[in-house]
Amino acid sequence: MGCLPRPGRTGHPPVRTVAARCSTPGPPVGAGAAGRPGIGCRPARLSRAHGLYRHLRKGRNREMSSTVELTKENFDDIVPGPEGKEFVFIDFWAGWCGPCRQFAPVYEKAAERHSDLVFAKVDTEAQQELAAAFGIQSIPTLAIIREGVLVFSQAGALPEAVFEDLIGQARGLDMAEVKRKVAEEQAAGGQA
Repeated sequence: MGCLPRPGRTGHPPVRTVAARCSTPGPPVGAGAAGRPGIGCRPARLSRAHGLYRHLRKGRNREMSSTVELTKENFDDIVPGPEGKEFVFIDFWAGWCGPCRQFAPVYEKAAERHSDLVFAKVDTEAQQELAAAFGIQSIPTLAIIREGVLVFSQAGALPEAVFEDLIGQARGLDMAEVKRKVAEEQAAGGQA
């Protein structure tokens, strides 16, 4: 269970992204086997057309152990766009949130074990505009972005074994299929 952000802190409406069904094997988000979260449902493309990048400018990276502090200033440098081949895990948290503090060591250990991946953290108190852009309603929230596509977003602290399983699922995604589904969804949305 996560913490609700303090009311009235962001002042910005969340930016909604276009969602599409992904046909990758596995249960939908939040309904995985044995209660584990699954990837394979509702990826969303992050693009300039959806307004997310409008508020985010380049800046410098500040390291926090094995993770990177993600801010609106360094977002474009850390999170690859559609042409990028990497993917990024993002932990939205706050210092006053108990479940966030519980999940932090799990997230940090995963970042150390998977040094080939980018693990970023967003302090929702300091980065309210970025949290609002992602529509964060409860913390901690974990988001996964691959090649400019939001492939997973779920609130709640995950146990270590479940998080490792989720990382494996993220690695196994067929991004060509995901992008095809996103393009179909966008085309269908434009015709409606």
